[in-house]
Amino acid sequence: MTPVWISALGLCVTILVGAILGFFIKELPHKWNDTVLGYCAGIMLAASILGLIVPAFNATAAWWLVVLGVMAGAAFLNVLDLITPHLHHITGLEQEEHLNNKTLNHVLLFVMAIALHKLPEGMAAGVSMSNSCGSPTDWSVSVGIALQNVPEAMVIIAPLLLAGVSKLRTVCISFAIGLLEITGVWIGYGLGSASDTMLPVMLGFAGGAMLYVTSDEMIPETHAHGYQKQATYALLLGFMTLLVMEKAVC
Repeated sequence: MTPVWISALGLCVTILVGAILGFFIKELPHKWNDTVLGYCAGIMLAASILGLIVPAFNATAAWWLVVLGVMAGAAFLNVLDLITPHLHHITGLEQEEHLNNKTLNHVLLFVMAIALHKLPEGMAAGVSMSNSCGSPTDWSVSVGIALQNVPEAMVIIAPLLLAGVSKLRTVCISFAIGLLEITGVWIGYGLGSASDTMLPVMLGFAGGAMLYVTSDEMIPETHAHGYQKQATYALLLGFMTLLVMEKAVC
């Protein structure tokens, strides 16, 4: 099995694992949820920098292409945020809203908001794989996204159930989102492998998208419930974890 397939299937499996855990841990205390998300945010920061942006600069002398790619990746997700609700606004903060929110349109909007964020994440993993030709496979981006997928999938289960979605359909929705991330991996891999000129731009694009998600979604969520100090230390620990992993591989 090729590294691309391992990455794609691994990301899908982590979403399903998180969804299954969500059935057993329906309400993870904010203290632990913020700590886990903070740790994942640190890994995502390190993965976006070491696995995407730094290799992008190393792949071309035209540094401005990388800068444009990073800003374009962030702008792309910014546009998605304008047309879909923020993830942290629809993941259980106000249960009363979900209890009165059982229409199919709202459920589809909920699924679309998550799915649109998962596609660029898969692309980021795919682009990082296209940068591994002739050298050991860089797993940092895939590992970072996979670790994020588990708690994120756990968090989305309760709102779906409160919205009136059956357990079986919730699992199916989680699987569909996992398939979208697989699709994103292959899209990113194909675009990154298209040409040497396109690769640094796509690496920068994927890195910008990951930085945007980390800054706009993950970090604010970990600082919203009074546990920002331990979330910050968890972020630092996650960042250093990936740096140590990179050092061990090298």
